[in-house]
Amino acid sequence: MVQVEPITTARVLRGPFDYLRPDGVEVGARLVVPFGHRDVVGVVTGLASESVHELVAPRRVIEPSLPAELVELAFWIAREYCSTPARALSLLMPAPGMRAKTALYAQATGAAAGEPSLNERQRALLASLPRFCGPDTAALRRLEARGLAALAPRVVRRAPEHLQVGARRPVPSLTAAQGAAVAAVLSAGPGEQLLLHGVTGSGKTEVYLRAAAEVLARGQTVMILVPEIGLTPQIVSRFLNRFGDTVAVLHSKLSAGERYDEWIRLRTGEARICVGPRSAVLSPMTDLGLVVVDEEHDASYKHEGDPRYDARLVAERRAHAGVLVAGSATPRPESVSRLRRLRLAQRVDGQGLPPIEVVDMREADGLLHPRTHEALVDARKAIVLLNRRGWSNFLTCRSCGRAWECPNCDVTLVLHRAQGGLACHHCGHRERVPARCDACGSVSIGRHGTGTERLADELATGHQVLRLDADTRDPAAMLARFEATPRAVLVGTQMVAKGHDFPDVDLGVVVDADSTLRFPDFRAEERTFALVAQLAGRAGRGAGGGRVLVQTLDPDAAAIRFAAHHDSDGFLRGELERRELLRYPPFSTLIRVVCSSDARDAPGAALAAAEALRARLGSTAMGPAPLFRLRGRERSQVVVKAGDRHAAIAQVGAAVDEVAALREHRAASFSVDVDPQ
Repeated sequence: MVQVEPITTARVLRGPFDYLRPDGVEVGARLVVPFGHRDVVGVVTGLASESVHELVAPRRVIEPSLPAELVELAFWIAREYCSTPARALSLLMPAPGMRAKTALYAQATGAAAGEPSLNERQRALLASLPRFCGPDTAALRRLEARGLAALAPRVVRRAPEHLQVGARRPVPSLTAAQGAAVAAVLSAGPGEQLLLHGVTGSGKTEVYLRAAAEVLARGQTVMILVPEIGLTPQIVSRFLNRFGDTVAVLHSKLSAGERYDEWIRLRTGEARICVGPRSAVLSPMTDLGLVVVDEEHDASYKHEGDPRYDARLVAERRAHAGVLVAGSATPRPESVSRLRRLRLAQRVDGQGLPPIEVVDMREADGLLHPRTHEALVDARKAIVLLNRRGWSNFLTCRSCGRAWECPNCDVTLVLHRAQGGLACHHCGHRERVPARCDACGSVSIGRHGTGTERLADELATGHQVLRLDADTRDPAAMLARFEATPRAVLVGTQMVAKGHDFPDVDLGVVVDADSTLRFPDFRAEERTFALVAQLAGRAGRGAGGGRVLVQTLDPDAAAIRFAAHHDSDGFLRGELERRELLRYPPFSTLIRVVCSSDARDAPGAALAAAEALRARLGSTAMGPAPLFRLRGRERSQVVVKAGDRHAAIAQVGAAVDEVAALREHRAASFSVDVDPQ
């Protein structure tokens, strides 16, 4: 018999369930099984010789199967992130409903030499073989009937197209520091975890490439994780240029067919390097010898759905028999405290990091300081970071004071002028720009704040101005345009600081650099330092050098002061001291449980569920505390701060399961976030 975990979303329904074992089925096989009054897809999670139940047979087997080690990984994810095995297993599946694409493939049989009746067109057709059939299939069929060609179905790979960003470069010579880093990676033992702490432009990618080549030569496979695939086209291009078709790229922007074919290539071993964002950590690879987490400080490695896994921790789990390398110029304090550090302290071209000037905005009028305007006029290429998209942050009526708010969330709507509407950045609600106030009828409507759309419009006077934010449809194409333009300004949100390498950028500007310091988050200092340091790293990579301007209302803030001196060691030392004093990660584990309920159908249900949860967790829990309404749902949260990670996860998981099973809380939903970002 087989033990099958049905792929369902219900938290209270836990498998596995027993079924008869079809011939040849092993752990990881996917089956369609009868479940209640319907058929569902399930995954075989175990084998057994007997069962106390009367068993039925699965309907059918679905190919391909999952590797058995991924099934084990799914159970670990479910335990570690207080989710269910079914929800974790659902993340491992290939694109649903897809199968291999086939087309007719024609080959010459070699019998044409003794066939004098062939005309010139038929001989040309035979000379073009072998190849896939096209509009000339009928003519090839006639040749097949005469025994001159053979036609048969063959799998056609739906290969993704990748925009080439960055010039093809010859393989560079390694610096002494790079060589030492490569040697350290290749000599590391199974399961060892390393932190490659290198300044921007120090050649971390070349270290990954050299190490990957050696691991492939040993017969093992390689996984390369990047924060966001559309924002890091250069590293993808470098791996494709170096290793060709042995690289598979997995990400959500691929079509279902492309994603399925890349998944199959990794499953069969045809592709031995996987490059992708956080979801690629769940790719069906075996015998991993090297797992790289590039820009490991980036918060996008945290999954937002259930289970809320952290791809950096999952990567550590996947590298149990290989080596994990986490790379960053601004590593997280958690990584610095746990991993053996390799240093790349200098840029590969020998140039120093660009000087950073902190511009005090306390007495300035307008969004940009006059010094910044002057620098932009003189710059050949500039990158300007403003971490707010849209035209204006919100609208108000100047007569009665009404603010335009989202009907589903407790937030104001953002003006997007190019789209001609107001938008909620949380739920996606959109509405037209108002001509007058619905409350008092006034036509005097104020627009407050500036986002990237408005800033780009204001700068479009001398240079060509390009914009890169979440409204940009094709980020890779926008980066390619910026690379190809002799003089340009790239304006954007934090997306412009994501590891781009453009040697002719001679100016970087951070606008409102202290805005992230105002967030009620213990990571606010870390994120501010990383944002400023990463943006600064985009400038001065060419022979002409560069400089950086950082506009702020708080020039004495520690994060900005350390970033201005490129002093990551000093910042990390102070940050770790502060966190140890306050018992924040890495000196504790945080777990957040958000209880939510429909604001109209079940008002108060979220708070009641949170209170019941808090009562079961005891003194380790804080709350419940209200959160703003999101997507029409009321929310309350309970936060646990604990020293014993595994005990806290087990306690929270048991408490959530207990409360979720109670009838009086059936209107509430529960979301558990271990290590919330």
